[in-house]
Amino acid sequence: MSSVYRGRFAPSPTGPLHFGSMLAAVGSYLQAKSRKGRWLVRIEDIDPPREVPGAAQHQLETLARFGLQPDEAPLYQSASAAQHRAALTRLLETGAAFRCGCSRRDLPASGVYPGTCRDGLPPGRRARSIRFRINDQPEHFVDRIHGAQCVDLARECGDFVIRRADGLIAYQLAVVVDDIASGITEVVRGADLLDSSARQQALYRALGAAPPQWVHLPLVVDRSGAKLSKSDNSDPVAAGSPATTLRQLLSALGHPPPPEAGSLDRLWRWAIENWNLARVPREPIKVPQR
Repeated sequence: MSSVYRGRFAPSPTGPLHFGSMLAAVGSYLQAKSRKGRWLVRIEDIDPPREVPGAAQHQLETLARFGLQPDEAPLYQSASAAQHRAALTRLLETGAAFRCGCSRRDLPASGVYPGTCRDGLPPGRRARSIRFRINDQPEHFVDRIHGAQCVDLARECGDFVIRRADGLIAYQLAVVVDDIASGITEVVRGADLLDSSARQQALYRALGAAPPQWVHLPLVVDRSGAKLSKSDNSDPVAAGSPATTLRQLLSALGHPPPPEAGSLDRLWRWAIENWNLARVPREPIKVPQR
């Protein structure tokens, strides 16, 4: 793994960035810059049915208005299709993945895959998806905010899909392949993806790569306690006054800026100098009133 810190922000182009998206962007940026590292932006555009035309460009423009400039040209996940397919082939050839003929209606109510096609497709069934073959050992990892984690994938999900029935590469595999290719040393993202880390760590090992460190920032919820979502029309982040909104974001991350840090540039300088993960809360944060 690279000795130079490399982090990233990886939104899906399903709508404008909301307060929760920007919290992840700001947190990942500060974690990289406070370590004199590099910060990348990757647009995760491999699910065309969910994409909103123009959303990716709008997201990049929003980041720029806040002074969030990546250290390398923005990446697009769709450009890595060949690498995704190569990883899928490798997993099949090594026996770490298998073809599955089950549909969602074939799964129990729990949603945990029972291993129906693990040892081969049952007679009369054709392959629909490809699943990653988990082992019977729990996955252990340490999140730098939430602490030690132990996940029994056999109980949580069973063998999980890495290529969907519609032929699209699933998020879990695509994100691992792309983070390996980019040399990402630490993944900083929202706590809604904490439970993905165990699956992704297993994929890292199967692909012969060392997993990154993990940081999951607090979830941002609306006044009713529901998670904000780009695809569910959550309010876009207020970009008309970036300094005001950045002040709110930093406060939500446990770093309320002093009054003298008034401009956008001063806020960023102060935040980079004072960033400390120990001050970031674990509990969900309610989106501030506009």
